[in-house]
Amino acid sequence: MADETASEDFLLALLNTTPRVDGVPTDQLSGPAAARSWLLGQGGAGSVAEQRQVVAARDALQAVVRGQQPPAVLAPFLDGASSRPALGQGRVTWTLTADPDHLLAVRAVLAWADLSQHRPGRLRPCANESCRLFLLDRTKGNTARWCSMAVCGNRMKARRHYQRARTAT
Repeated sequence: MADETASEDFLLALLNTTPRVDGVPTDQLSGPAAARSWLLGQGGAGSVAEQRQVVAARDALQAVVRGQQPPAVLAPFLDGASSRPALGQGRVTWTLTADPDHLLAVRAVLAWADLSQHRPGRLRPCANESCRLFLLDRTKGNTARWCSMAVCGNRMKARRHYQRARTAT
């Protein structure tokens, strides 16, 4: 479960590297220094080739999660990757191998695939149309709508309240 949660958290962190800051779309992986730091923080090598691969995978994953592209666009990111089983301490573990510059992109696509298969519909864009973030709904009823209740949830509720108050007068 810890590995699964770490994979989900990694995927969500990657998807959310393109937030709006003061209303302006940003990309936390566009600058070489910031991208290198982010990649190294995720266990990557921090190379320019890895940055290109991860950004391409992120953009494709965002389009898939938003329903703008079919999952088939993710297939090229898995080329050359393999997973080998090993038995140790009474359990089977899997070792993922891929070109070092592609490993984080492969991990992201595999995390998405695992979520899609085992918890479909839990990964989605924030319901606030002006927000570019994604959420992973871990609620029992699968009812979460916003990336953050404190920010987007509050804004959307205030907006609806304002609209109701305007139409009531």
